[in-house]
Amino acid sequence: MLSRTASQLYWMSRYVERAENLVRMLDVTQSLSMLPQSHGARTELAAPLAVTGALQDYSARHPQLDAEHLFNFMALDLDNPASVLSCLRSARENAHAVRGQITAEMWEAINSTWLEGRSFPKRGIPSVSSFFDWVKERSHLFRGATYGTLQRNDAYMFIRLGTFIERADNTARLLDVKSQLIEPAVETLAPVEVASDSAPDFYAWSALLRSLSAFEAYHAIYRDSLEGRRVTELLILRPDVPRSLRACCDEIVAILPKIEANQGALDAGRVVKKRAGQLALRLEYGSVDEILEQGLHRWLTGFLDESAALSEAIRGAYLQAS
Repeated sequence: MLSRTASQLYWMSRYVERAENLVRMLDVTQSLSMLPQSHGARTELAAPLAVTGALQDYSARHPQLDAEHLFNFMALDLDNPASVLSCLRSARENAHAVRGQITAEMWEAINSTWLEGRSFPKRGIPSVSSFFDWVKERSHLFRGATYGTLQRNDAYMFIRLGTFIERADNTARLLDVKSQLIEPAVETLAPVEVASDSAPDFYAWSALLRSLSAFEAYHAIYRDSLEGRRVTELLILRPDVPRSLRACCDEIVAILPKIEANQGALDAGRVVKKRAGQLALRLEYGSVDEILEQGLHRWLTGFLDESAALSEAIRGAYLQAS
């Protein structure tokens, strides 16, 4: 497969996944900003801007930070390259460039998503929550069409690779930002009881889990009150939770051997597999005690650095002309 085609398939899936993760982040941000006794609504609202690197652009265009302006900027503003609609537009552009490599069902899913989405800035949306649900449903539709209709060839593998690289990055960023906004539960490692003085922390952890579709999994596994330590373990180390870091890295390790590197990039391909394997082993044999002893923010920062290095290695091995 040509490296340019591989790159377009890879980034098509990354942009779809990124759009979904953005609305998940905006959803939990909105929930946290409305909690009583929160650490400050302004801090919560600034989180998506900090994570996406869009804070400076937002400040240049909006004099104040509030929920309405944040939503319009991060969800509907096509002049903001980090917005949800901008991600859907980029996904559609990449899909158009590789129509011969994807199925009709995949193209229909992504093209109809963009055609409907681009009308929202003018005609408006019924509600913020309905927009969040719409983006997640369209992302699920695209992944379902991919899984159900595409031949298991290099195109499929690059699409899946892009999905899990993006998902791991976003899970780590969301957990990092939100854990710093829910300090008591992380610092004390104590259970968060549903009491009057700890209810905000309980609902904050609940919002985080729901944003990553892990709320039901938490209660199925632990069967008790929300606890920062266990939330951390669930979202980082559990292999059976689809959006956990370990689950993402396990998928990446399984995908890479199925991709054939160009003859001139065999060594680079081995480097990619080695990096991915080391990252997966670190998660497989790590423990939540080691993570918390190091400090959750520091550990996640290290993970994001390693994830970025892996992404760069993938680009060098498969996505650029040799």
